[in-house]
Amino acid sequence: MDDSSPRLLELFYEVQRGLPRQGPGNNECTLRALASCTRLGPTPAVLDLGCGPGMQTLAIANALPGNILAVDNCEEYLEQLQHQVNRSSLADRVAVRKADMAALELPEVIFDLVWCEGAAYIMGIPQALQAWRPLLRTNGYLAFTELVWLEKHPAAEVASFFAAEYPAMTSVLAINDTIRESGFEPISDFTLPDSAWFDHYYAPLEAKLPALKQKYGQDEEALAVVSAAETEIDMRRRFGKSYGYQFFVARKVG
Repeated sequence: MDDSSPRLLELFYEVQRGLPRQGPGNNECTLRALASCTRLGPTPAVLDLGCGPGMQTLAIANALPGNILAVDNCEEYLEQLQHQVNRSSLADRVAVRKADMAALELPEVIFDLVWCEGAAYIMGIPQALQAWRPLLRTNGYLAFTELVWLEKHPAAEVASFFAAEYPAMTSVLAINDTIRESGFEPISDFTLPDSAWFDHYYAPLEAKLPALKQKYGQDEEALAVVSAAETEIDMRRRFGKSYGYQFFVARKVG
């Protein structure tokens, strides 16, 4: 998507609007990754980057007694999260902030855990790890999800699709190498199940698309955005064994 076009960006947000998540994941996977962070203190300080509407933010807040700063650059997602926080008992521990995760302007060495589900790719994994490492205390944890190849030789159709959509996509082994090179120790990683793609993301997204097609009629620009979502879902159904989202947990060294 060309996010330099205001209309394309608004169309993208319309397609995504109201979804429980903005990418693959579920609370079970969030809590499984969190369970790998075994040396957190009694009240850890957590930074959730690219939080979206905050399903994982709330899961972490309910599992940990510490404070969480949830950051996203989309006001609409933050309002959705803030509404849920206000309705819960978490308002004194969860803060919501609009900011660019590539330009956070936060003090260094203040967090015990930096979390990022489905958004680190925006910066690039090496760049994200380099930028976020100074925010962590010594032995602090970093947890993130990333799209990876699960097969060495995927079918030409899906390989071509991701060559256009995400050319930086690589393997689990390569990501763990990058983690080590960036001053972290890999702790654990696992592949998100197919249910984490569909239950809270693709299924509700797919349910929206027919109404959007009807709304936009002959508007080719809008229909192209809808079609891109359909193609992405179709790729997952047909080639889901070739690629996946991997949850990585690492600890800062030194």
